[in-house]
Amino acid sequence: MDIAEPLLAAHRARFAAVDALLPPAAPPAVGRRLDAATADGTRVSGVLQRHRLDPGDVAMLWSAADTWQLFPYFGDTGTEGAGLLLRRLQDLVEEETAGDDSSCVVVWPSRDAEAIRAFLDHGLVPLGALGVRTAPPTEPDPAVAIRRAGPDDFAAALELATATFDYTGLVAAARRTNTAELLAPALRDALAEDEPAVWLVEEDGEVRALAHCAWVDATEDNEAGELLPAGRWGYVNNVVTAPGERGSGFGRALMAHVHRELHRGGATRTYLYYNPTNPLASVFWHRQGYRPLWTSWEVRPASALR
Repeated sequence: MDIAEPLLAAHRARFAAVDALLPPAAPPAVGRRLDAATADGTRVSGVLQRHRLDPGDVAMLWSAADTWQLFPYFGDTGTEGAGLLLRRLQDLVEEETAGDDSSCVVVWPSRDAEAIRAFLDHGLVPLGALGVRTAPPTEPDPAVAIRRAGPDDFAAALELATATFDYTGLVAAARRTNTAELLAPALRDALAEDEPAVWLVEEDGEVRALAHCAWVDATEDNEAGELLPAGRWGYVNNVVTAPGERGSGFGRALMAHVHRELHRGGATRTYLYYNPTNPLASVFWHRQGYRPLWTSWEVRPASALR
């Protein structure tokens, strides 16, 4: 997408200034071009991508079926420039009509307060965050029994994984009726392979908690490298404690073990996605040393953008 070079330079400078851990700003996205001008005549631009999912797509667990994603380029114009582009997006949504299972989304550096003001003013809320942990691992608790999961653990693992998405459906993403069906294929594959890894906490022969993780190499030419500094990262895909065991310390003990194992596999830092609106996750992950790097700002349905 052709974005004016002075605007791109200001965009890169904004990212570099707002958070030292951000990688260099990615090249312009490909999609439909949006343009506007501030009161003093400064030009700002955006790129719109529209994504439609099928009912069987696993992304339906966290995404609306019809997503209007805006990539803003407003340089140093701050709240005003971001707001102008959101108004242009609102015009398009009204012209083309969005259904009930739809959303407008902007993924943006979490520490950009001027942008946050614009997002809030236009009805967006923080439904997702990419959190990062850069601290070294802590010693695991030897009193808690933790092991790698295998194919025989599929039923118990799927029950736990489904429970966490059902809860998330109450406080963040859309609630789906086919959660287990969407989760099953990737989980079954993970349990059959050495990587990605799945760990379980057991007590009295019962599974109390689960962590589904992997190793990810962030490079200049892959998607992970657009979000994370280059290097080998540990990815915490899904962690869940059995509903009746929350607050018992199983999750904390499991993550101490997971961080150690991910570092043993070559990861110097770890990342995950969590829901800021989730009253459990938003507390737990910060206590484990994670802080938001990117936030997904959304409004559902898309027609609610103001």
